[in-house]
Amino acid sequence: MEPEDLVRDHTIYACVMGSRAFGLATEDSDTDRRGVFLAPTPLFWGLAKPPTHVEGPGEEQFSWELERFCELALRANPNILECLHSPLVERLDDTGRELLALRGAFLSRRAYDSFTGYALAQRRKLDADVRVHGAPRWKHAMHLLRLLTSARDLLRTGELTIGVGDRRAEFLAVKRGEVSWAEAESRMARLAEETERALHGTPLPAEPDHARVADFLFRTRRASALRTHPDHQTVQGAVRARRC
Repeated sequence: MEPEDLVRDHTIYACVMGSRAFGLATEDSDTDRRGVFLAPTPLFWGLAKPPTHVEGPGEEQFSWELERFCELALRANPNILECLHSPLVERLDDTGRELLALRGAFLSRRAYDSFTGYALAQRRKLDADVRVHGAPRWKHAMHLLRLLTSARDLLRTGELTIGVGDRRAEFLAVKRGEVSWAEAESRMARLAEETERALHGTPLPAEPDHARVADFLFRTRRASALRTHPDHQTVQGAVRARRC
């Protein structure tokens, strides 16, 4: 089975991400599409395994196989967690609905390290731009401020919200370079401090709910095997034996 066939025929969840999902789109914004596909279980029984991710087939389109997606979500990967919380859902089946119902199971205090680690890497790139070019890439500065705001609020409330809401104008002013780099740096430092303080009183658990996610993956793989294999009784017996 070709990778694009997996995306076309087996996507369980697809959404729009990037500026459009964040509420920061302008006339020149791209449409970034992200998705999750469920590779049929029998594809894992041979020597050649299905891909963990697929680029395309559309422009600005990227999809993960369900298991890989869950692994990254359990590590609190910012891009993956935000994908689960996009307000712009384009495709969703019953398995996708169950995945979205598990959103809370992926959230934990691990988000502090993952979000701030990603933010630190982006900040280093901005600092390099300032040293070399005299100014940062303002679009990247805007998104860094948005990410830090999202991380702070996640740790404060235990819920992830990716839209900027009524702060859109404030963020877009940064993108247009209407805020000085010194002011942008000050905002970044303040958000970093607020995020660290939020960690100490966060309602998030120390670890994500691995058991719930593992149970979801097992049931999903089993259901896929029973749907796609002609000898259902043999497959069902093998699955029972493996579970025992």
